[in-house]
Amino acid sequence: MAHLACSYRNTSDRMVILRCIGPEQFFLERVVFPFELLSFQCPPSSVVKIWTHGLGGPELVETVNAGDLLNEAASQPARSAQPAQLEALPSSRGYFPGLLDGELPWATAS
Repeated sequence: MAHLACSYRNTSDRMVILRCIGPEQFFLERVVFPFELLSFQCPPSSVVKIWTHGLGGPELVETVNAGDLLNEAASQPARSAQPAQLEALPSSRGYFPGLLDGELPWATAS
């Protein structure tokens, strides 16, 4: 069974617990810190529940279908793998100073 590539960002100022429950005894539980992005894989029909801890104990914050948490890259059609096209930038002297002169292009401690 193919898994979905999902992600969840905790936009709250409190830690939350992400529980993903799926078919065939699939279970994933992770602590997600404030403003953290968690990426995970799960079966397509999984349900994600976000929990926090309140004064009265655990509180369910939200319930979402895993399909609603798909990564943007995973939801776009895959492009054919081609090497990146690189282009040399023109230099005023035709070379990068320091690299050919035996000098280092960054500061060094003496």
